[in-house]
Amino acid sequence: MKSLVIVESPTKSRTISKFLSKDYKVVASFGHVRDLPKRELGVDVEKNFEPKYVIPTKARKLITELKKDSAKADNTILATDEDREGEAIAWHLAQALGLGKFETQSTVEPEGSPRRVQSEINQKSKIQNSKPYQRIVFHEITENAIKKALENPRDIDMNMVNAQQARRILDRIVGYKLSPFLWKKVNKGLSAGRVQSVAVRLVVEREREIEKFIATEYWGIEALLKKDKEFLASLIKKDNKSIDKLEIKNKLEANKILQDLNNADYVVESVEKKETKRYPAPPFTTSTLQQAASQRFGWSAKMTMSLAQRLYEEGNITYHRTDSLNLSETSMTGAKNFISEKYGKNYWTGKFIKYITKSRSAQEAHEAIRPAYADRTPDSLKNLDARQLKLYTLIWQRFIACQIAPALFDSVSADIKAKKYTFRANGQTLRFDGFLKVYPTKFEEKELPDLEKNDKLDFVKLNSEQHFTEPPARYNEASLIKTLEKFGIGRPSTYAPTLATIQDRNYVSKNDQKRFAPTEIGTVVNDVLVKNFPEVVDIDFTAKMEKELDEVADGKDSWQKTCKDFYEPFAKNLKEKYEEVKKSDLVQKTDKVCPKCGSPLVDRMGRFGRFYACSKFPDCKYTESIKNENTNLGIKCPKCNQGEIILRKTKKGKIFYGCSNYPKCDFAAWDKPINEFCPKCNSILVESKKKQINPVRKQTSNGVKCSNKECDYIATLNYIATLNYKK
Repeated sequence: MKSLVIVESPTKSRTISKFLSKDYKVVASFGHVRDLPKRELGVDVEKNFEPKYVIPTKARKLITELKKDSAKADNTILATDEDREGEAIAWHLAQALGLGKFETQSTVEPEGSPRRVQSEINQKSKIQNSKPYQRIVFHEITENAIKKALENPRDIDMNMVNAQQARRILDRIVGYKLSPFLWKKVNKGLSAGRVQSVAVRLVVEREREIEKFIATEYWGIEALLKKDKEFLASLIKKDNKSIDKLEIKNKLEANKILQDLNNADYVVESVEKKETKRYPAPPFTTSTLQQAASQRFGWSAKMTMSLAQRLYEEGNITYHRTDSLNLSETSMTGAKNFISEKYGKNYWTGKFIKYITKSRSAQEAHEAIRPAYADRTPDSLKNLDARQLKLYTLIWQRFIACQIAPALFDSVSADIKAKKYTFRANGQTLRFDGFLKVYPTKFEEKELPDLEKNDKLDFVKLNSEQHFTEPPARYNEASLIKTLEKFGIGRPSTYAPTLATIQDRNYVSKNDQKRFAPTEIGTVVNDVLVKNFPEVVDIDFTAKMEKELDEVADGKDSWQKTCKDFYEPFAKNLKEKYEEVKKSDLVQKTDKVCPKCGSPLVDRMGRFGRFYACSKFPDCKYTESIKNENTNLGIKCPKCNQGEIILRKTKKGKIFYGCSNYPKCDFAAWDKPINEFCPKCNSILVESKKKQINPVRKQTSNGVKCSNKECDYIATLNYIATLNYKK
């Protein structure tokens, strides 16, 4: 064996193996082979934040095998991913396997100091007694890319390693130092994170904006007019002054305008006809891909990244963790040839379209996410499952479209005078579909009659419509990722795990519309952190930390200095807060009495919400769930006929419906019960997630089904209501 190639995953190793001769053996490290220990901080904050890396138990056998393979090989090639995490994995592999030419962690010790001298001696010794390695990187797993990478090996980029190392250490410090504080002051099992806590804060603050929002009434007025055919025009001016959206405040003001317009003549004052262009969106970055998949398919960021990982490892797309919009000349040439041959030369722009990354968080000079080959159409891929094909199609369409000419519309805008009021009618028709041929997006065609200045129009009727301002929308995964990226919080590799963590921790939950709302415990944890550790959850401060990590990656700053600048004020504040903050501050007294010992009950906050507990805890461990109107369905339990059915949550925050007498009664249902019983078996009916057809009206509406799995009765809520009415 001449060369050993080490990558992260078995799928990636199989794909690369296809492009290499028998002189190469490609194996997988299965991700990280070293990490900080699980049960301790693993960072010596007194010694320049020196990390204590260990080889996890599950990786020890693998490391032994890799050492044997490396010893037999003439050369070891580290071919992990091209980003900071991939660079760190390569460095950890080199350290674990005893490969030469790798550097030790950068130090801030002065030149000539005993510690630095000894470090340099140790380093030289390691290099002399170690086998050499090569580091290669590639943006796509294609034959040309792999062979080109092998022709251009390099050393491990220690700046990138140190940036990733600093991120890992900072996250470890926040998690291991703040979480015990939350355990002691709030409740066990809670956690804090440098990025996750900021994400929770965004959700909490948005919820409070919604709660404080007061809707404002306003009215809109439209005129239905006719010239050959009917069309609508909206009121925009009065006395040649623009009418603000909220200016018509109520029905009385709207009716006054309608009265003013009695017997008005509607005459075209001006007509503007022009060609408008609609340009294609740029190729995908990690953030925009996650957003698009969320909007189109309803997928989580975690699912999107999992599917993209598989597509990348199988050689179908380029690397999927990137914030760059760069495209290679080769890829654009491939797109040009495909577009010209498939759709015609008029669809190509005549020049390569290059996009500039505007994101504040942009860090890596990589490419955007694109198909590995422009002419590898979705129809040609037979080995993908349905979801992989959906995602590949989205990526392929977006890339091809970004090199296609813009769509052309014939746009018309006409101002129409009626007494002292001005109405405006807008229309547009598609003349050339351009990129829309490949990447369809929503647009509305509205054709106006052929209007000319001074045309007198036939009046049909006036419409006035009441509206109300709406509160800001709750975040969904797409909008939360977009906001994190906007503020420069997190990086392409962190969006998906951050969103997964705040849900797993039950700090936020998704409603039926897949939008985030903070849980009770999420709100409490956020408020504790905002009040006592404002910098940790501050948006600007977190973005500043990301910028400092970028400077470490660029070799402009020391990773130890970055850690020190954060840790020293953080540790001082943490020590103070342990003394200042009392758990009793978070406890609300009640007039209830403990049935076990007679002591007062207090309202406490647990990981999954509020509950009553004895004030004499831990001497008395009595607890009681808090029932509220929002969780009580007002339905007698069909099993014990004593308790009531209430909304409950599993340990992971999933909603189900159970008896209030639990654990005495174990009735439980995933679907929401209704206060009606099955006509077939007399079991309680529950709401169905599937729509059903009303047998009377033959219309589709919300369905119900029998809770008895052995009973096949189904109906609609409307049908049940009809039967009750007849009774």
